[in-house]
Amino acid sequence: MSAAPVAKKVPFVRSFHGDDVSDEYAWLADKDDPDTLPYLNAENAYTAEATAHLEGLRETLFDEIKRRTQETDLSVPSRKGDWWYFSRTEEGKQYGIHCRLAADPGQIAPPDTKDGASLPGEVILLDENAVAGDKAFLSLGTFDVSPDDRLLAYSTDFAGDERFTLRVKDLSTGEDLADEVPNTSYGTAWSSDGTELFYLTVDDAWRPDKVWRHTVGTPADQDTVIFSESDERFWVGVGSSRSEAYVVVQTSSKTTSEVHVLSAGAPRDELRLIAARRDGVEYSVDHQAAAGARPERFLILHNDNAENFELATAPIDDPADWTPLIPHDPAVRLSDVDAFAGHVVVHLRKDGLTGLRVLGDGESPRDLSFPEAVYTVEPAGNPDYRTTQFRLHYTSLVTPDSVFDCDLETGELTLRKQQPVLGGYDPEQYQQFREWATAPDGTKVPLSIVARKDTPRDGTAPCLLYGYGAYEISMDPWFSVARLSLLDRGFVFVVAHVRGGGELGRHWYDDGKLMHKMNTFTDFVAAAHAVVESGWTSVPRLVARGGSAGGLLMGAIANLAPESFRAIVADVPFVDALTSILDPSLPLTVTEWEEWGDPLHDPEAYAYIRAYAPYDNVEERPYPAILALAGLNDTRVLYHEPAKWVARLRAVGAENVLLRTEMGAGHSGPSGRYDAWREAAFATAWIIDVVG
Repeated sequence: MSAAPVAKKVPFVRSFHGDDVSDEYAWLADKDDPDTLPYLNAENAYTAEATAHLEGLRETLFDEIKRRTQETDLSVPSRKGDWWYFSRTEEGKQYGIHCRLAADPGQIAPPDTKDGASLPGEVILLDENAVAGDKAFLSLGTFDVSPDDRLLAYSTDFAGDERFTLRVKDLSTGEDLADEVPNTSYGTAWSSDGTELFYLTVDDAWRPDKVWRHTVGTPADQDTVIFSESDERFWVGVGSSRSEAYVVVQTSSKTTSEVHVLSAGAPRDELRLIAARRDGVEYSVDHQAAAGARPERFLILHNDNAENFELATAPIDDPADWTPLIPHDPAVRLSDVDAFAGHVVVHLRKDGLTGLRVLGDGESPRDLSFPEAVYTVEPAGNPDYRTTQFRLHYTSLVTPDSVFDCDLETGELTLRKQQPVLGGYDPEQYQQFREWATAPDGTKVPLSIVARKDTPRDGTAPCLLYGYGAYEISMDPWFSVARLSLLDRGFVFVVAHVRGGGELGRHWYDDGKLMHKMNTFTDFVAAAHAVVESGWTSVPRLVARGGSAGGLLMGAIANLAPESFRAIVADVPFVDALTSILDPSLPLTVTEWEEWGDPLHDPEAYAYIRAYAPYDNVEERPYPAILALAGLNDTRVLYHEPAKWVARLRAVGAENVLLRTEMGAGHSGPSGRYDAWREAAFATAWIIDVVG
């Protein structure tokens, strides 16, 4: 076995608030340094050599994922207007194919797709495989059909850096128009007649800050800025109301938001402000047209004196006048709202689980119920504003993704399709649990657990403990074909719903951010202790995993409680957090100050982050085995963060530390499904091997 790469040390001192910090690997942030790419390639070669003995296991795992997956398959079509829209995959092809099929008048039930075959009469709107060609990476930033069904706006990224080129396709001819706009961000919106297209661009710090109006058929250099956000804390988004009557421009920081709307039928009018921004007040807007005795109105989901949000209505001519429709309930977090012609569907969280509530005009609210102890239910696309059927996805740790249509009048659920799992998968062979860990401050932290029913609970089973804990993003239970390869080898899989996420409402998020961030890390360590103490596993068989902000969690617990874990997998880990948050020129930094604190201007925030930032707290101590996975073109967590972390870990004598950098991908890793399966097999093989 070759010796591990040794990164050169270049003297560099970072000084803030009287604190001088030596950062001898700061040079790795310079992609143009002649030693940077050779070092990353050397790390990749070393990792390949160190894991060469796992090649057979990796192939076995890849084959297991492949055999369990119905490779030629299609989604359940969703109706919008005169068309059924769906996507499908074909065996041997990396990417999806987007299609539509003419709908029969009055047809409510979608065409049957259970056999996975393509549908007679389908029209291919976009074949991602053809778009990708021989390129190694492809990601779509928008896929948006105009309200009149004539045109498709789509944007492509071939590097993983989330810089998209926007194009317009004529769906009657299948040809791209001359329209081409480079360097756009996610999201678009159309005018009602399909003549005007609205899109986003970013500033030098990769912050979406401008909304543009493009007239189809004209050069991009004639496009007009209709909204520009100067406050660097705020990100801008653009989209359409569900009714397609309005273009909606939302600008939001981590704690404050503001919405402007524009009539889609008058795309050259001025934007209208819904309500002026006020620090700490977040709100979002949807629209309902008049129906029967109900006047036209806006629906406002907001947290003004409502920590867990309430749903209000507002008249079109006075949108800042909010009247409660669903008053605030401290036990229920309202997450989102979908407006339809005759109903409103609210996505909510209660008792740590997701839920859906249906409101009809003049009717009492109806909460949908589901049978399992832990599960996730969420809205699906639902593009048709006038539908009487609400499409939803349901899944759990043992139930594959299931597509249901809910009758909005009766609440009756109709299963349209469940994700096929080939090879004889039997959910009755598995069991899932909701258990709780106790944090050092006495807080009960929920755990979602899945294992085979024959898995012993005597400490001998290996366990993978997963966590995230940031941005109020919840790690709700989900089914995974790739995870079956672990469960069938005797693993227990556990999700620790640590503070900083949103599982138990807004307070759960607030208690894991800013000057409470340490709760995220101590919650996860408490979860590790709980699964050991309850007999699910033992320390020598316990592996932790997390990605992005969850990678920060991995780096923090490696320093905080290295003795509690056998190994750690850190995906695109945010481990050099303090260095990044101190640099306002980097992507995301200024917007992140409301999540982590502002160490550049606030000495107290600096000291707090300094105390937990993984890279800054690497010391000579026994560390678990560590596998760090990065992406060279990542614009969210820059590649040099895990590279610097691994270099410093090696320098203090940490053993069995590996770094693998995808040299042609970004934050989400490989884009093709087969490439993603191989990536999953790589990490899974390492996890299996490291626990013996």
